[in-house]
Amino acid sequence: MSAGLSERIATFYHSRGQTKLASLLGPSLLWLLVFFIGPLLVVLVYSFARRGVYGGILYDFGLWNYIQSFNQLYLSIYWRSIWIAGITTLLCLLISYPVAYFIALKTQRRWKSVLLVFVVVPFWTSFLIRTYAWILILRTEGLLNNLLINLHLINVPLKLLYTEWAVLIGLVYGELPFMILPLYASIEKLDTRLLEAAMDLGANRLSTFLKVTVPLTKIGIITGIVLVFIPSLGAFVTPDLLGGAKSIMIGNLIQNQFVQRNQPFGAALSFLLTALVLLLLWIGLRAGIKTDQS
Repeated sequence: MSAGLSERIATFYHSRGQTKLASLLGPSLLWLLVFFIGPLLVVLVYSFARRGVYGGILYDFGLWNYIQSFNQLYLSIYWRSIWIAGITTLLCLLISYPVAYFIALKTQRRWKSVLLVFVVVPFWTSFLIRTYAWILILRTEGLLNNLLINLHLINVPLKLLYTEWAVLIGLVYGELPFMILPLYASIEKLDTRLLEAAMDLGANRLSTFLKVTVPLTKIGIITGIVLVFIPSLGAFVTPDLLGGAKSIMIGNLIQNQFVQRNQPFGAALSFLLTALVLLLLWIGLRAGIKTDQS
């Protein structure tokens, strides 16, 4: 009798726990359904429709938008987007790792918070304003060209603005904090005794860094790569303002389709980009799980 009563009590509290959990998760799931899954379904439906003669949407469903997206003209834009995003990620990693390493292991505790504040200070200003600031720096009559001319290093202003290099500079500047912070979090947890043990066993600094430090901070590297590569891949403000027409990326291509009232084709491109981003997130998650298990 007591065993049956205990089982009923356990079942009662278990059901109450499930109800409480559902009540806590309900608003979040509803928000996710309405503002993420819902718009994504709308984009998916639009991607199979056709553009009308005057820019409307004809719900004559087919795969022509996806077939058109693999046109040779668009493939070059995809490649440029992947190349620029990849170079941006690599530059951010090369710049951010020494910075994060210095803050985490070479800085006194009282200064760490100050340096981390400096890292996130750019977030206090609009990204658009920061991009316009780079226009003032890189243009022909801008700060950088004037400085180089005054130092007699060049005689003619360099063409820095409206190039792929300008896009890279803007993207690297904008994405650096997203690489520094996860690297810092990973390096700060590093057991420095392992580094000392490697040095005592005869490893030099480079070997210790490559064989001990990097593997132990791999999760921070993977996280930083995901956080930088994905936004860079879909960027459209920076390429539009700093790159001009010759540096169009997939984000600009999608924007242009909606401006030209070709919503079905823009939706197809958006859905392809979303699928690619989800694939990259899955790969990053799998790599992170394997790193934790190893």
